[in-house]
Amino acid sequence: MNVQTIMVIGAGQMGSGIAQVAAGAGFRVFLNDIKQEFVERGLGTITKNLTRSVEKGALSEAEKQAVLSRLVLSTDLADAKNADFVIEAVTENMAVKTQIFTTLDEVCPPHAILASNTSSLPITEIAAVTKRPEKVIGMHFMNPVPVMKLVEIIRGLQTADEVYQLTEDLSKQMKKVPVSVNDFPGFVSNRVLMPMINEAIYCVYERVATPEAIDEVMKLGMNHPMGPLTLADFIGLDTCLYIMEVLHEGFGDSKYRPCPLLRKYVKAGWLGKKSGRGFYVYN
Repeated sequence: MNVQTIMVIGAGQMGSGIAQVAAGAGFRVFLNDIKQEFVERGLGTITKNLTRSVEKGALSEAEKQAVLSRLVLSTDLADAKNADFVIEAVTENMAVKTQIFTTLDEVCPPHAILASNTSSLPITEIAAVTKRPEKVIGMHFMNPVPVMKLVEIIRGLQTADEVYQLTEDLSKQMKKVPVSVNDFPGFVSNRVLMPMINEAIYCVYERVATPEAIDEVMKLGMNHPMGPLTLADFIGLDTCLYIMEVLHEGFGDSKYRPCPLLRKYVKAGWLGKKSGRGFYVYN
């Protein structure tokens, strides 16, 4: 199948990044969200990123305009009737995702492949709500999408080999490095990352050290570019909590139990950078 049109559902940080790299790779891209203000904000983020690339000399003004010309804003899932490939990048919630996939299954053309950017939820379960489970796959980009090279590609139980191959080829067209991962809670990235973040939060909770000291240890001692608590704030503490809950429920192992301090911060509305406060305070 020759993919020409991609729809990205969710115009937030992840969705706008995916739309940018897809349009940059030459695809016509529908950027969809539930409100016009959301898709316009997503387009604003993309424009800002491209402008920065022009200022750095990595992109010409003509190339920037060409990328923007390939983007179409959408607030109606029915626009998926035009798509060859759909990438869902909405909130990490199974009920929301399955509702979207049920609708996509009805409106997308029969050849269309449905991918989820989920960072932890089972692809097999998402695929089960459609009549095309063999055409459903996980395509987990890393944040920030325009910068990070990795894409975890996750096969569901019924994902067809040719669908996997096409998704891998598509990732490479977007200048990403695809890695094949099986359908387990958290896949590889978050199964390894989130318990480390959770343990860092336990270190704060048990007053082993301050957030600043913990981050400094991991940056200077382990050569991490960013400390785990800064990273947690960047990801969103609500997202971290949700992924830990998915891991805890999926494996039934106490080592994945979310730290009580993480729960407390989320209940307080301290969600990290996006809310202005997490382990650090942001202006």
